[in-house]
Amino acid sequence: MHSIRFRLSVLFIVITTATLAIFGMYGHSQLSRELDSSFAQLQEGTVTRLTISVPSPMWDMNTAVGQSIIEAEMLPTEVRAIQVFDAESRLFASTTRDKDGRIVGNTEATVLEGIPVEAKLYRQTGAKAASGSAASSGPSLGRIVVYFSRHRIEEALRTNALRRLLEVLVIDALLVLVLTRSLQLVFTPLGQLRDALMDLASHDGEEVEELPETQRDEFGEVVKGFNQTQRKLKQVIERRRQAEEATRAASVKTEQAYVALQSAQESLLQSEKLASLGGLVAGVAHEINTPVGITLTSASVLMEATDRLSKSMADGGMKKSEIVAYITTAAEGTRLIMKNAERAAHLIQSFKQVAADQTSEQRREYELKEYIEEVMSSLHPKLRQGHAQVKVVCPNPIKLDGYPGAMAQVLTNLTMNTLAHAFTERGSGEIEIAAVRVDNWVNMTFTDDGCGIPAANVGKIFDPFFTTRRGSGGTGLGLNIVYNIMSKQFGGTISVQSEVGKGTCFTVRFPCTTLDTAPNPSSA
Repeated sequence: MHSIRFRLSVLFIVITTATLAIFGMYGHSQLSRELDSSFAQLQEGTVTRLTISVPSPMWDMNTAVGQSIIEAEMLPTEVRAIQVFDAESRLFASTTRDKDGRIVGNTEATVLEGIPVEAKLYRQTGAKAASGSAASSGPSLGRIVVYFSRHRIEEALRTNALRRLLEVLVIDALLVLVLTRSLQLVFTPLGQLRDALMDLASHDGEEVEELPETQRDEFGEVVKGFNQTQRKLKQVIERRRQAEEATRAASVKTEQAYVALQSAQESLLQSEKLASLGGLVAGVAHEINTPVGITLTSASVLMEATDRLSKSMADGGMKKSEIVAYITTAAEGTRLIMKNAERAAHLIQSFKQVAADQTSEQRREYELKEYIEEVMSSLHPKLRQGHAQVKVVCPNPIKLDGYPGAMAQVLTNLTMNTLAHAFTERGSGEIEIAAVRVDNWVNMTFTDDGCGIPAANVGKIFDPFFTTRRGSGGTGLGLNIVYNIMSKQFGGTISVQSEVGKGTCFTVRFPCTTLDTAPNPSSA
């Protein structure tokens, strides 16, 4: 139950705040419309002027004049960048602002900030060219893209909103001060009595002082009754304290034993964590080596191509074919970098979630054969290093609805396990990945013609931390992660058949649609 002073304060504050908020929102709305109108006029004027002035230097192939024209249009800070392209989408002239707001010309940046506004450029001929008409009156010369920023508008709106909010806060503070001073005579005695009651409720009775009985009014009578009640409560509290001390002494030994037990449990838990930490760290270095290596190789290739293009540009002999070749190299390089960086992130996430047997990857639909080939393509450097050939057999398209990141983890771990163990003796081999759909389930086999697994180890290969190559960097987590993904996340099964000298075959069975609570495939 709120006090009368609180309710009066809230009532006046609500009325005042609501009134100021209504007027503030109206003023803010008016300012927003005015700023938006000015911004639209700036966009229209800038684009119109450029469509009139830029075609002439483009037709004359005068890049310097075109550059000076677009730099002149960069004077308003709302204009973030301008790019002029010819009819073949080649950059004719461009300018942009750096992070400090300075104008930088002749940039070929492909990612620009701001709201893009694009317009076609036509050669102005005859009377329309003389009158400065922006309509199409000649052949198309290309297009112009102007990037505008709403930063100043948003900053002005934020400043206005903060000013309105400050006005409301100041007026509310003054109102509270006036109400507090006005009601002080009534609420001060009530506040003293309230504080004494709260103090009595939160402390032992002997620690609370009695209120002075100096007032000769209704509040004075209330104070006398409070003091008498307090004296009686002190006696009751004293008897309760004595009983509590006896109980506390009896429970001290129990608490000490409990604390000792908790300390022992914590020590055991930390020991288990530290015991597995070394293996996990080594496993991370082993498992993400391939995607990181591919990322570095792709970045190196992209850097070399960039150096070649820069040298050709500096020599003045750059050809269109060189630019096309560079674009192709850059696209493939960035694709490999992004794909393998994501795979590395998935691998690290899988290691973090070994104990919990779960993943947090995104779900989508994908085609199995294409995805297997994509994963094998990203592993090509490792396969080539291990002199291994991969054959994918999937006669009919198989659409899956699930977690492609987890599927990539399964294929990667099986491949890396094969390269590390199967072909160590003869140095080369062949891997076959075959998949077929049976009703709503997929049967997939991962077969190699390597050295095989000894019978004594077949039943242990999915156990965590079991490895026969620990001294060579193995952690024993690769196949355990595969087992957890297939059984826990996909709701499927994985088994292995192997014979020494005749190769190994992993058989995986999982549903086409991964369910949140996956059924047992044996019942399908």
